[in-house]
Amino acid sequence: MFSSGQLIFAILFVLVFVTVMVFTYSKDKKLHKKNYQGVKWVLLSFAFFVIFLFLIKYFLKN
Repeated sequence: MFSSGQLIFAILFVLVFVTVMVFTYSKDKKLHKKNYQGVKWVLLSFAFFVIFLFLIKYFLKN
């Protein structure tokens, strides 16, 4: 399906991409903690809201 050159390129691309992403994230870790302090509460609230909507749909359907 794929030639050996394409497979080698794909493997090298994934390895380099993941390495660069890990390096970039670790470099910006302190900045992320400062700028995105309340993000977990927004995500949690959004998840509860979606669950609430599904519960309303379930109870109104029955």
